Amino acid sequence: MGALAAAIAIGLAALGAGLGNGMIVSKTVEGIARQPELKGSLQTTMFIGVALVEAIPIIAAVIAFMVVFQ
Repeated sequence: MGALAAAIAIGLAALGAGLGNGMIVSKTVEGIARQPELKGSLQTTMFIGVALVEAIPIIAAVIAFMVVFQ
C-alpha cells in the first residue's frame, strides 16, 4: 500500500511541476514579447521560479522513499 501511495505522490508532484513550469515559461515569453528590454531580468526571475518549482518533485520523491522504506 505504501508503494502505491508513493507512486501517486510522485506522479502528482511531477504533474504539478510540469504545469507550473509551463505556466512560468509561457508568462515569461509573454512578458518578453510585451517588453523586450526586460528580457534579462525576466529570464533570471523565470529560472529562479523554475528551480523552486522543480524542488517540489524532488521533495516528493524523498518523502515517497521514506514511506516505502519505512
